[in-house]
Amino acid sequence: MERAQHGVVLFYSMSHALWAEKLFKGTGIPVKLIPVPRQLSSDCGICLRFDQPDEPRVRDILDRKQIEIQGIHPI
Repeated sequence: MERAQHGVVLFYSMSHALWAEKLFKGTGIPVKLIPVPRQLSSDCGICLRFDQPDEPRVRDILDRKQIEIQGIHPI
């Protein structure tokens, strides 16, 4: 089985996704807003993509800033 190269953070609102993107710009962790993959949700929306090795740092920052998320998934 192939190992995931990226992960995505799903949010409850587009405003949370936009806020998180701005927050991560100052951390040195490369992120990108992308459409939510269909296999994760049928809702139209955006999520934050990151490199899979950065997941522990991504989780830590989201926790420290108390940003509510729907979940983090490998893609």
